Amino acid sequence: MNQVYAGIELGTDSIKVVVLEKFRNKFHVLASVHSPSEGISKGQVIDIKKSVSSVRTALKKVNDMLGIKLTKVIAVVSPEGCSFDIAVGSVEIEDEVSGEDVNRVVKDALVGRIGENQELITAIPISFTVDEKENIKNPKGMRGSLLETKLVISTLPKEPLYRILEVLKLSGLETIDVAFTSTGDYYAVRNERLLKEVGAIINIGEDSTNVSVFNKGIQIKNAILPVGSHNVDRDITYIFKIKEADSRRLKEQFAVGMQVYADSNDTVLVPIGTEKKEISQVGISKVVEARVEEILNLAKKEIKNLTNREIRYIIVTGGLSELAGFQYLVESCFGISAKVCNISTMGLRHNRYSSVLGAVQYFDDKMSLRGKDVSMISESDVQTLMSPGDKTINNDNIISKVFGHFFDN
Repeated sequence: MNQVYAGIELGTDSIKVVVLEKFRNKFHVLASVHSPSEGISKGQVIDIKKSVSSVRTALKKVNDMLGIKLTKVIAVVSPEGCSFDIAVGSVEIEDEVSGEDVNRVVKDALVGRIGENQELITAIPISFTVDEKENIKNPKGMRGSLLETKLVISTLPKEPLYRILEVLKLSGLETIDVAFTSTGDYYAVRNERLLKEVGAIINIGEDSTNVSVFNKGIQIKNAILPVGSHNVDRDITYIFKIKEADSRRLKEQFAVGMQVYADSNDTVLVPIGTEKKEISQVGISKVVEARVEEILNLAKKEIKNLTNREIRYIIVTGGLSELAGFQYLVESCFGISAKVCNISTMGLRHNRYSSVLGAVQYFDDKMSLRGKDVSMISESDVQTLMSPGDKTINNDNIISKVFGHFFDN
């Protein structure tokens, strides 16, 4: 059966939904949507009714693209308020380590480690030990009598997380798993080099910026700064006395990341009442550069606060990172080793999708380690997706309980 995964992120500015098919170890986009959102602020649900309406609108767009009804998703959530801890576990094995043995040893490590008001989000193995053989990344197929593991576990306060899950449930979605936006960002850019080094990922969101530190592929620290892309829009609005909608459009379509690369002869006319105001590319780029430089410098300072370890890489993502010339601004702040995320997956190709795309890849990686073959749509729906001609929608929508620990995933 084809493996089809779906992820959803409830952002302040938009709802992002991505549906991917895994075929021959490669991911192919079946549908992707970013739809306006309401009722969400800084990754938290502040109005359930508006949030549900926004999610349903996004889902309708996805369902129309697919020709089936999406009912299962991975929820991608903000790591605000998250906690990290180390846990160890051990189980006896009969002979050869199986995916179920991996699942059992992870469960053993988690016993008694989750606080009453906390919910488990991730449990990422640092290493496994089979009898006397240590520092194993994937123990499946090895023979022995005792399997041990050391994990980094992350948790979130229950109340804000449950509000997100409730919105998804009311929207007709069953939450299969939960992942941090920062986990998704890492998996979207992960490669062999990053798996061996300590580095940071910066995601500039609509009204906040997330700074995460990873050690050999495992997140160890996180911080959220109360500034984001919306601050750039406000600056443009204040300086040029134009509508915020026009400010956003100019930021995305006209400005460049550093004013030195702007065209001194390029201007645009923006309506203000019955008149039009001329704005130069140099002028607006100067405003954009000042605010983005401030955000990057704040992130740079926060990385130093989070860890004393040597940072070997810095990757910046988020919708604002698509700004023309953004790489030059990143290099001027962090040096040439810092890079802007580059989502090259056909059908996405925009950094706004980094969190949700990577979260799907993380889920697939986790299921593979535990020896599980998972698909988020039924086999009949797979056939509908793969069949030419008219498509029918399967209305069998079973919503399961979304609260509690996601141990079995």
